[in-house]
Amino acid sequence: MRPLIAHIDLAAIRHNYDLAKRCAPGRQAFAVVKANAYGHGVREVVTCLQDLADGFAVASLEEAAEVRALHGNARILLLEGCFEPNEYRVAAQLCLDVVVQNEAQAAALLAGALPAALNVWLKLDSGMHRLGFSASALRECFTRLRGAGQVAELNLISHFACADLRGHSLNEDQLACFLALLDLDFDQRSLANSAAVLTIPAAHMDWIRPGIMLYGATPFADLSAAELGLQPAMTLSARLIAIREVAPGESVGYGAAWVAQRPSRIGTVSCGYADGYPRHAPSGTPLLVNGQRAALAGRVSMDMLAVDLTDLPDAALGDPVELWGKHLPIDEVAAHAGSIGYELLTKVTARVPRKYSA
Repeated sequence: MRPLIAHIDLAAIRHNYDLAKRCAPGRQAFAVVKANAYGHGVREVVTCLQDLADGFAVASLEEAAEVRALHGNARILLLEGCFEPNEYRVAAQLCLDVVVQNEAQAAALLAGALPAALNVWLKLDSGMHRLGFSASALRECFTRLRGAGQVAELNLISHFACADLRGHSLNEDQLACFLALLDLDFDQRSLANSAAVLTIPAAHMDWIRPGIMLYGATPFADLSAAELGLQPAMTLSARLIAIREVAPGESVGYGAAWVAQRPSRIGTVSCGYADGYPRHAPSGTPLLVNGQRAALAGRVSMDMLAVDLTDLPDAALGDPVELWGKHLPIDEVAAHAGSIGYELLTKVTARVPRKYSA
């Protein structure tokens, strides 16, 4: 078997969910498990949180159906709502909570003959300008939906654009926009994503929505996961599958992008961009070989990458290599690659075996 595996620590995910709940005492929390639980495996993550999570949040009806098959009673929030009118019937059959974020969705909901009323979350565009009603349009929609036969609970939801930028003025503006609608008789309210859960208590409302923090990565550029008390859930591990000596002036990898400045020892690692490692990670991006720091050398290939072992004379064929995880924060690797932990986690491909520990 090719020596590459993603170790998933389910106890870390439970710890991180507990941390989110401790940040917002008395609030309920939708565990965000969209995109295959950020690459960690939705079946395993939902199962490990089954007795702990108040609910789950997903991006599509297909994701919701998968979660419902695993958990018959949990609240499941469909974050982008229904894309076609006939999806409302399916949503009702699955007992979903559904976001309504534009007039077309509202009209399709009100036109539908549903087997059961839905918990509806009206989406406010409080300043991100991606999805949602303006405040005035939401007030009008509230009036039409309150008391409609298709609607059980009528709730309010919005999303921060800059909660990961502490002190950004838009955070206060969005919170104020949200609070200005609370004269309406909403049953439940939700605003806080991971960053707001951790640093904006005023945004906690009735339901919080921890996402990236569940998986032990930080939403902030200036606060590490460890500083926040988060535990990394995924450790991506490979091995050295070749070692060679490279003379000064000789190059390594595609495009001859890395050239030895001294007699060098180069290791080849069984991981590449087809596995989800970022192709544009530059030379110098950190890896751990036998727990010791080393640097990426040259371009990442589809199935392999190279590491400079010159300062690790004891490194040997078969030695373990941590690409990110328990001892090397994914956010540090992502920063070198000009990316974020979210992207790296969700891009770990299906050909990488996942191994789970409780």
